[in-house]
Order: sequence, then structure tokens, then C-alpha cells
Amino acid sequence: MTVGRFAPSPSGRMHLGNLFTALLAWLSVRSQNGKLLLRIEDLDPDRSKQEFIDALRDDLMWLGLTWDEEMPLQSTRSERYAEAFARLPTYPCYCTRNELHDASAPHASDGRTIYAGTCRDLTDEERKAKTRTPAWRVRVPDQEIMFTDGVFGEQRENLAKECGDFIVRRSDGVYAYQLAVVCDDADGGVTEVVRGCDLLDSTPRQIWLYRTLGLPVPKFYHVPLLIAPDGKRLSKREKSLDLAHLRRKYRPEELVGRLAYLARLTEDASPVSAAELVDGFSWERIGRTPVVIRVIE
Repeated sequence: MTVGRFAPSPSGRMHLGNLFTALLAWLSVRSQNGKLLLRIEDLDPDRSKQEFIDALRDDLMWLGLTWDEEMPLQSTRSERYAEAFARLPTYPCYCTRNELHDASAPHASDGRTIYAGTCRDLTDEERKAKTRTPAWRVRVPDQEIMFTDGVFGEQRENLAKECGDFIVRRSDGVYAYQLAVVCDDADGGVTEVVRGCDLLDSTPRQIWLYRTLGLPVPKFYHVPLLIAPDGKRLSKREKSLDLAHLRRKYRPEELVGRLAYLARLTEDASPVSAAELVDGFSWERIGRTPVVIRVIE
């Protein structure tokens, strides 16, 4: 059985970009008679708020994007992440942000920086001399990770050359997103992951973690981002595009109809319920280019 998930973070009210991803994740699962999980990703203790968790659930129900099971909050799963962390080849990293920026090499294609391995081979004496509380990184192999994304096709990345050793536990003790989502998806039996294409470059790291921990690797579908006319991605700071504003002006079917049209699932933006889109859903209709959307007044 197909098991999908929608995994929003409660750092603000959902906006249209979040809804776009949620709709496609929901349609993919429902078109396969599968099971959909809701997972609240509240890893960041400083930004996550209960009011946003409550709003997430209410907004999804209002839109007709129901789920079959809700997973435990990430903030309650530290013991599970610790168990996985203990099985990885990790080491402490004492670098500051400035040191990382100065020492990292830019990735040729997109300007991303690659960790230079500054702390990888410190001696015990050198580590004892450090005064900073370290973050923890995994030692990645000089190995190419390949996978086929359901939207963007074949992807390849050499972790050592294009990423470098990455953080799996922050200096404040919080386990990093990369490790948490791998544990969560595996424990939930997730077979397909639908999310924004801004996370496409995270996938090789996660695939390596799945394999290293002996966990099954799901299928990935990375959907195009909704962007503003100036080319910037939508943000939860754009209040005119969040659900608190939009629910005062539109019915659920009107919002779903607009998003279905932007996703190329319908010929026009006429109102439609999510349930009415299930039979005609196909990943082959989803484009790869960013979708420009103007502020809805």
C-alpha cells in the first residue's frame, strides 16, 4: 500500500506554497487508495508554536485534505533520533558560521558551500582544547548517490565532492532535519515523499542515511515552487497569501481550483473540491518550472 505524508512546520500559518504541496501529496495518495500521514515538524523549539499546530490541522480540514493518521510530534522523538545518531560515523565540529563560510568551497553550479572537513580529523588533544559546544557531523563517503525523482527525473550527487560532511545534531542538542525525517518516514512506513523542489538537494543525504541505517528508501516527488513576480519564493511572512487571510475571502473550492490550475491538473481555475480531482490526477501533468503567483487581494 502507498503511504504518503504531509509534514508542515508550525512556524507560522500555512501559505499557498504549503497548500500546493499538501494538495499534490493528498491527491497522489488518494488516487492510489493509499494512506496519508500528517506529521508536524516542530524541531525548531524557538519558532514552533501550539497556535500554529492547531491552525495547521484546522486549515487542512477546511480544505478537505483529510489524513488517516497523525504521527507523534518530532519534539517528542529525541530518544529515537539519539538511537539512530549513535549508529552513524559522527564527529564533533567546533566551527563558527564565519569559519564555515571562509573555509567552505562554493559548489560550481549554484553557489552552495561544501564543508571542508576542518574538524574531521582533530586529535583528542585538539578537541579538548576547544571551548565551543560542538555540532556533530557524519563522515560521508566519496560516493555518488543516484535516484530518479518522480517529477525532475534522474538525479546524481557525490556527497564528498558536492556536499561534504553534514550536520546531524546541532550544537544546542537538537537533532537536524536530515536525520529526523529519515527516522520519521521509516517509522511511519512512508513509501512516497512529496515536497517542494527546494529540498531536492537534501535527498542524496537522506538516501545515504536511509541506507547506512538499514532503512527502506521511499520514492520522491519534488514539486515546483510557487514564487512571487519578483522571483522570490513565497514566505510565511507574506500575510496576504496565508490561510488566515485567504479563508476570509475564498471558499475552499475556489482556492483548490486555482491551485489545480497552476499544477496543470485542470484547464481553468474554476472552483473544484479536492475529492473531485482524484480520478484525473497524474504526476505526468506536473511541470518542473517555478509557478509565478500574484498576491490575491
